[in-house]
Amino acid sequence: MSQHPPIKPVNMGNNVYLIDLLEQDTPCRSAAYVLLGDRPTLIETGSAKSHQTLLAGMAACGLQPQDLAYVIVTHVHLDHAGGAGQIMEKAPNATLVVHPRGARHMVDPSRLWNGALQVYGQALSTLFGEMIPIPESRVLIRKDSETLDIGSRILTFYDTPGHAKHHFTILDPVSDAVFSGDALGIRYRTCFTNWPFEWIMPSTSPIDFDPEAVQTTVAKLQQLPFQWVYHTHFGRSSKQEALMNTESGALAMAAFMKQFYHPQVTADEVMTGLTEWVHHDLTERGFSASVKDIRQALAMDLPLDALGLMYWIENLKS
Repeated sequence: MSQHPPIKPVNMGNNVYLIDLLEQDTPCRSAAYVLLGDRPTLIETGSAKSHQTLLAGMAACGLQPQDLAYVIVTHVHLDHAGGAGQIMEKAPNATLVVHPRGARHMVDPSRLWNGALQVYGQALSTLFGEMIPIPESRVLIRKDSETLDIGSRILTFYDTPGHAKHHFTILDPVSDAVFSGDALGIRYRTCFTNWPFEWIMPSTSPIDFDPEAVQTTVAKLQQLPFQWVYHTHFGRSSKQEALMNTESGALAMAAFMKQFYHPQVTADEVMTGLTEWVHHDLTERGFSASVKDIRQALAMDLPLDALGLMYWIENLKS
């Protein structure tokens, strides 16, 4: 459990509560969302490291694991679904809802774990804890445009690649919102950076970043009727802010990588260049943050974004 004091769940309205998972012992980093009603539903579990924080947040919402009808993960990256096995063990009445491409990794996480091991190395367990497999009989796949009736509302699922091929975004008409996972970028909050401004930047972490897919996803979501975006990282943005910043950011980061790339380029070089790009981007927006501050605040993200950009361009050129 996090060493940080628990944070009271945030009432987002319409029986939706945001639980700060204190991922990496950091506030405003990763969120889970609880939807209260006839069939209580959890969206995102965080990693196994956040399990106790998640349980405490649910209890503060008046919810015990055995009350859950559904646990939904937007995609199977470890900071979103790494703790799914732990919560499902404690939630005997729940069904896990997952993207078609992600289901097998929840049933047998070995391939997903080995892939993450290549990125994080021996720090993997320390950062995210261990994954627990989930019986296939308890896994429900939702394909593009399929729905789920949770009693108080009907959720609709949309295939939204760009960040990950195993990613869906969930439309909730009662909240007038979508739960976007990482499909519509990361909202860097003041409570995370301690900076006096907030902004949205796409996550290009390995291995599925695809700027063309981001454009397709943004165009698809633009057509849907909603006002708000609920990011896993972190909290609420307006629809247009999230769509515009995700698309423009993905295209700009891809353009940066095309210009920066050379056959012998290293991940450290790309991370340094990307840090400079973020500094320039923020300056263009009228925000002030030093390269040192950016490197410190985005210490987890920039190395992963750099690796994802490298993987994308090397596949593009192969």
